Amino acid sequence: MTVREVAEAAYRESLPVLALSAVGGLFAGVVLSGMDAELEQVAGLLVLVPALLATRGNVYGSLGARLGSALHQGLVDPTFSMDDERVNAAVAAALANGVMVSGIAAVLAVALLGVLGRPSAPLATLVAIALLAGLISGILLTVAVVSVVFVGYRRGLNPDTLAGPVVTTTGDVVGVATLLVATRLVLALGGG
Repeated sequence: MTVREVAEAAYRESLPVLALSAVGGLFAGVVLSGMDAELEQVAGLLVLVPALLATRGNVYGSLGARLGSALHQGLVDPTFSMDDERVNAAVAAALANGVMVSGIAAVLAVALLGVLGRPSAPLATLVAIALLAGLISGILLTVAVVSVVFVGYRRGLNPDTLAGPVVTTTGDVVGVATLLVATRLVLALGGG
Protein backbone atom coordinates (compact mmCIF):
# COMPACT_ATOMS: atom_id res chain seq x y z
CA MET A 1 0.00 0.00 0.00
CA THR A 2 1.15 3.50 -0.72
CA VAL A 3 1.18 6.26 1.85
CA ARG A 4 -1.77 7.84 0.09
CA GLU A 5 -3.82 4.62 0.24
CA VAL A 6 -3.09 4.20 3.93
CA ALA A 7 -4.09 7.81 4.60
CA GLU A 8 -7.30 7.44 2.59
CA ALA A 9 -8.23 4.23 4.43
CA ALA A 10 -7.61 5.86 7.80
CA TYR A 11 -9.69 8.87 6.75
CA ARG A 12 -12.59 6.67 5.57
CA GLU A 13 -12.52 4.71 8.84
CA SER A 14 -12.31 7.72 11.12
CA LEU A 15 -14.54 10.31 9.41
CA PRO A 16 -17.89 8.80 10.50
CA VAL A 17 -16.59 8.34 14.04
CA LEU A 18 -15.28 11.92 14.14
CA ALA A 19 -18.63 13.26 12.92
CA LEU A 20 -20.36 11.29 15.65
CA SER A 21 -17.79 12.69 18.08
CA ALA A 22 -18.81 16.25 17.25
CA VAL A 23 -22.48 15.45 17.84
CA GLY A 24 -21.63 13.70 21.11
CA GLY A 25 -19.61 16.68 22.28
CA LEU A 26 -22.55 18.97 21.62
CA PHE A 27 -24.84 16.62 23.55
CA ALA A 28 -22.44 16.66 26.51
CA GLY A 29 -22.53 20.48 26.39
CA VAL A 30 -26.32 20.43 26.47
CA VAL A 31 -26.29 18.14 29.52
CA LEU A 32 -23.74 20.40 31.22
CA SER A 33 -25.82 23.48 30.48
CA GLY A 34 -28.75 21.76 32.19
CA MET A 35 -26.75 21.35 35.42
CA ASP A 36 -27.21 24.97 36.56
CA ALA A 37 -28.93 24.02 39.82
CA GLU A 38 -26.28 21.44 40.73
CA LEU A 39 -23.42 23.77 39.81
CA GLU A 40 -24.89 26.48 42.05
CA GLN A 41 -25.59 24.07 44.89
CA VAL A 42 -22.16 22.40 44.91
CA ALA A 43 -19.49 25.09 44.87
CA GLY A 44 -16.40 23.89 43.05
CA LEU A 45 -18.20 21.30 40.94
CA LEU A 46 -17.51 23.25 37.75
CA VAL A 47 -13.79 23.17 38.53
CA LEU A 48 -13.98 19.36 38.49
CA VAL A 49 -15.64 19.05 35.08
CA PRO A 50 -12.56 19.56 32.85
CA ALA A 51 -10.35 17.45 35.12
CA LEU A 52 -12.80 14.56 35.21
CA LEU A 53 -13.43 14.65 31.47
CA ALA A 54 -9.71 14.81 30.68
CA THR A 55 -8.96 11.84 32.89
CA ARG A 56 -11.67 9.79 31.18
CA GLY A 57 -10.00 10.40 27.82
CA ASN A 58 -6.51 9.71 29.13
CA VAL A 59 -7.26 6.60 31.17
CA TYR A 60 -9.67 4.91 28.77
CA GLY A 61 -7.73 6.07 25.71
CA SER A 62 -4.78 4.15 27.17
CA LEU A 63 -7.03 1.13 27.64
CA GLY A 64 -8.04 1.29 23.98
CA ALA A 65 -4.41 1.65 22.90
CA ARG A 66 -3.32 -1.29 25.06
CA LEU A 67 -6.05 -3.51 23.70
CA GLY A 68 -5.37 -2.42 20.12
CA SER A 69 -1.65 -3.15 20.49
CA ALA A 70 -2.36 -6.52 22.08
CA LEU A 71 -4.70 -7.40 19.20
CA HIS A 72 -2.15 -6.35 16.57
CA GLN A 73 0.55 -8.40 18.29
CA GLY A 74 -1.70 -11.44 18.67
CA LEU A 75 -1.46 -11.37 22.46
CA VAL A 76 -5.25 -11.41 22.93
CA ASP A 77 -8.13 -12.80 20.92
CA PRO A 78 -10.66 -10.32 19.53
CA THR A 79 -13.42 -11.77 21.70
CA PHE A 80 -13.90 -10.78 25.30
CA SER A 81 -13.47 -13.63 27.73
CA MET A 82 -13.58 -13.41 31.50
CA ASP A 83 -10.60 -15.81 31.49
CA ASP A 84 -8.26 -13.53 29.51
CA GLU A 85 -5.77 -12.33 32.13
CA ARG A 86 -4.27 -9.62 29.90
CA VAL A 87 -7.61 -8.01 29.14
CA ASN A 88 -8.75 -8.37 32.76
CA ALA A 89 -5.54 -6.72 34.00
CA ALA A 90 -5.87 -3.84 31.53
CA VAL A 91 -9.53 -3.30 32.47
CA ALA A 92 -8.82 -3.49 36.21
CA ALA A 93 -5.93 -1.02 35.89
CA ALA A 94 -8.07 1.41 33.88
CA LEU A 95 -10.94 1.26 36.38
CA ALA A 96 -8.63 1.66 39.37
CA ASN A 97 -6.77 4.56 37.75
CA GLY A 98 -9.98 6.28 36.68
CA VAL A 99 -11.54 6.13 40.14
CA MET A 100 -8.32 7.04 41.95
CA VAL A 101 -7.58 10.02 39.70
CA SER A 102 -11.17 11.23 40.14
CA GLY A 103 -10.72 11.31 43.91
CA ILE A 104 -7.36 13.04 43.61
CA ALA A 105 -8.87 15.64 41.26
CA ALA A 106 -11.56 16.42 43.85
CA VAL A 107 -8.98 16.86 46.62
CA LEU A 108 -6.86 19.11 44.41
CA ALA A 109 -9.91 21.15 43.40
CA VAL A 110 -10.80 21.83 47.04
CA ALA A 111 -7.18 22.72 47.83
CA LEU A 112 -6.89 25.02 44.83
CA LEU A 113 -10.17 26.77 45.61
CA GLY A 114 -9.00 27.22 49.20
CA VAL A 115 -5.69 28.75 48.10
CA LEU A 116 -7.56 31.10 45.75
CA GLY A 117 -10.03 32.05 48.47
CA ARG A 118 -12.96 30.76 46.44
CA PRO A 119 -15.95 28.94 47.92
CA SER A 120 -15.96 25.16 47.85
CA ALA A 121 -18.33 22.43 48.87
CA PRO A 122 -17.03 20.23 51.70
CA LEU A 123 -14.20 17.92 50.70
CA ALA A 124 -16.30 14.83 51.44
CA THR A 125 -19.04 16.01 49.09
CA LEU A 126 -16.75 16.67 46.14
CA VAL A 127 -14.77 13.47 46.71
CA ALA A 128 -17.98 11.41 46.93
CA ILE A 129 -19.29 12.95 43.71
CA ALA A 130 -15.98 12.41 41.90
CA LEU A 131 -15.55 8.81 43.08
CA LEU A 132 -19.12 7.84 42.25
CA ALA A 133 -18.97 9.50 38.82
CA GLY A 134 -15.55 7.90 38.24
CA LEU A 135 -16.82 4.43 39.07
CA ILE A 136 -20.04 4.61 37.05
CA SER A 137 -18.43 6.25 34.02
CA GLY A 138 -15.49 3.84 34.27
CA ILE A 139 -17.74 0.83 34.01
CA LEU A 140 -19.65 2.30 31.07
CA LEU A 141 -16.49 3.43 29.28
CA THR A 142 -14.82 0.06 29.78
CA VAL A 143 -17.74 -1.68 28.11
CA ALA A 144 -17.70 0.86 25.27
CA VAL A 145 -13.94 0.70 24.68
CA VAL A 146 -13.65 -3.09 24.83
CA SER A 147 -16.67 -3.48 22.54
CA VAL A 148 -15.52 -0.95 19.96
CA VAL A 149 -11.94 -2.21 19.86
CA PHE A 150 -12.86 -5.89 19.59
CA VAL A 151 -15.80 -5.48 17.22
CA GLY A 152 -13.88 -3.04 15.03
CA TYR A 153 -10.88 -5.37 14.88
CA ARG A 154 -13.07 -8.36 13.96
CA ARG A 155 -14.59 -6.29 11.13
CA GLY A 156 -11.18 -5.46 9.74
CA LEU A 157 -10.97 -1.91 11.08
CA ASN A 158 -7.94 -0.50 12.84
CA PRO A 159 -8.80 -0.22 16.54
CA ASP A 160 -6.27 2.61 16.89
CA THR A 161 -8.32 4.72 14.49
CA LEU A 162 -11.57 4.00 16.33
CA ALA A 163 -10.52 4.08 19.98
CA GLY A 164 -9.50 7.74 20.23
CA PRO A 165 -12.66 9.39 18.89
CA VAL A 166 -14.94 6.85 20.57
CA VAL A 167 -13.26 7.31 23.95
CA THR A 168 -13.35 11.09 23.61
CA THR A 169 -17.01 11.25 22.66
CA THR A 170 -18.23 8.55 24.99
CA GLY A 171 -16.05 9.96 27.78
CA ASP A 172 -17.55 13.42 27.40
CA VAL A 173 -21.17 12.27 27.19
CA VAL A 174 -20.90 9.59 29.87
CA GLY A 175 -18.64 11.78 32.03
CA VAL A 176 -21.06 14.70 32.16
CA ALA A 177 -24.11 12.46 32.55
CA THR A 178 -22.57 10.44 35.38
CA LEU A 179 -21.37 13.63 37.05
CA LEU A 180 -24.97 14.85 37.02
CA VAL A 181 -26.27 11.53 38.39
CA ALA A 182 -23.54 11.35 41.05
CA THR A 183 -24.18 14.94 42.15
CA ARG A 184 -27.91 14.40 42.47
CA LEU A 185 -27.37 11.15 44.36
CA VAL A 186 -24.85 12.65 46.80
CA LEU A 187 -27.11 15.68 47.38
CA ALA A 188 -30.11 13.40 47.93
CA LEU A 189 -28.12 11.48 50.52
CA GLY A 190 -27.39 14.67 52.44
CA GLY A 191 -24.10 15.83 50.93
CA GLY A 192 -23.72 19.51 50.31
